[in-house]
Amino acid sequence: MVPDKELSDFLKSVEKRAFKRAVYAVRSDDAALDIVQEAMIKLAEKYADRPPAEWPLLFQRILSNATMDWFRREKVRNAVMQNLSDFEGADDDGDFDLLEMLHTLDGSLGTESALDAVSRTQILSAVESEVAELPTRQREAFLLRYWEEFDVAETAAVMGCSEGSVKTHCSRAVHALAKALRARGITL
Repeated sequence: MVPDKELSDFLKSVEKRAFKRAVYAVRSDDAALDIVQEAMIKLAEKYADRPPAEWPLLFQRILSNATMDWFRREKVRNAVMQNLSDFEGADDDGDFDLLEMLHTLDGSLGTESALDAVSRTQILSAVESEVAELPTRQREAFLLRYWEEFDVAETAAVMGCSEGSVKTHCSRAVHALAKALRARGITL
């Protein structure tokens, strides 16, 4: 049996990235929070006895399935209720800050000039906006490969597709992001 602290530490280590991934998918902070909580509960209830090395892939697969389940429920709900207001985007007032992902261990972010800090904030905002606009499968492949740092095989397992599909989705995502950022005058 795996100690509760080890599972708790794992869940704490993935919560913010999982939340942001869910927000990108569903474009709603509240729904994303529900999806991430559902995925965490399912991992804890059904897979806590698995070796901790298996948790990252299991969690990402559970998160993907929970997101797809949310879309299915929304489709049914919208068909029954005909509530068009569900399609409106939610305000992004959450506590998650993409900049905290850039903090290095030695705290070098605080030593940059104000101009560099503003420029970095603007670029990150543009990148985040363009990632959110990617098609669902491209966004999922991109985030798993480059944000979660999964290899191609792990990403394919999480997405339930072939490794070739993952490569295709990632390539298309990278090209689309590069084109969109160039159009905004951003060259990295």
